[in-house]
Parts: sequence; C-alpha cells; structure tokens
Amino acid sequence: MQLPNDPVMLFSYVNLKLRDYYSDLEEMCEDLDVDQAMLVEKLTKAGYAYDRDKNRFA
Repeated sequence: MQLPNDPVMLFSYVNLKLRDYYSDLEEMCEDLDVDQAMLVEKLTKAGYAYDRDKNRFA
C-alpha cells in the first residue's frame, strides 16, 4: 500500500483509518501490508506519538 509521503497527510490518513476501520495500529498495518516500525518512526520524526488507549496518533 502506498502511504502519503507528507507527514501531515500521513498523520491525517492514518488517524482516519484507525478511527473508521481498525481497532488498533497492528491490525491496520497488517491489513494494509505496511511496515509498522517504519510508519511509527516516520510519524515520530514528525512529532506525533501513538496513543494505544485512544487508538490514534497525536
């Protein structure tokens, strides 16, 4: 799956998917065939962190 390259667009896209379709980040990454570590690293570098309890990046 091709994810947006822009960090803000990626943040928005991932949170939309998490909110509307997936119960957690692991499920989303597995279903979309996305490397979870790469995704978290990319969003962390942009200043976002995954909140497991809220199932979103903030």
